[in-house]
Amino acid sequence: MENNIASLRLDYSAQVLLEEEVAPDPINQFEHWWQQAIESKIIEPNAMTLATSSCDGVPSARIVLLKGLQKDGFIFYTNYESYKGQQLTENPKASIVFFWKELERQVRIVGLVKKISQQDSDAYFHSRPVGSQIGAIASPQSRVIESRQWLDDQYKQVENNSINNNVQRPDWWGGYIVNPVVIEFWQGRTSRLHDRIQYTLQQDATWKIERLAP
Repeated sequence: MENNIASLRLDYSAQVLLEEEVAPDPINQFEHWWQQAIESKIIEPNAMTLATSSCDGVPSARIVLLKGLQKDGFIFYTNYESYKGQQLTENPKASIVFFWKELERQVRIVGLVKKISQQDSDAYFHSRPVGSQIGAIASPQSRVIESRQWLDDQYKQVENNSINNNVQRPDWWGGYIVNPVVIEFWQGRTSRLHDRIQYTLQQDATWKIERLAP
């Protein structure tokens, strides 16, 4: 099996990424790549790896979905009492990675994390299907539970207590925004000489653009 893994190899040759062609602002560059990902009909292009760590440096990573993009950051939603929520309380820093294999591209983001407003969390919560609203309340995310039946019973209980499907967002569920300080755009190239363009936020709020060795 080890030999089979080591022999897996793909030579990337779809596109190039040059300094003179990228946007001065990384959010604008991300929007450009995002639009191309949408046009390429990639399944769930908003799927991203979110990496967090505790105050003592224990890392954890999982796939979450990007649900908003603003000029100052990337938004996702979760249970604040989940494991990632606990880690973000201890250490409000995170890294995000998008991988769009169809375009041979990655975007890596390092940033500071904070909760979005309650009003924005309410608006998104109530835009979700009612079943998803109920599921968010019924599930004590990341905690050990006794069985699937227990979870199904919790869902039914919340559903029965919801009058006319009027579900209220709990205080422990809402959105985070990752305010980036570093964003790297990676474009696969042949012979593993990939293009890597990195933006680093400066103290005057401008972005420094540099090429990294692959």
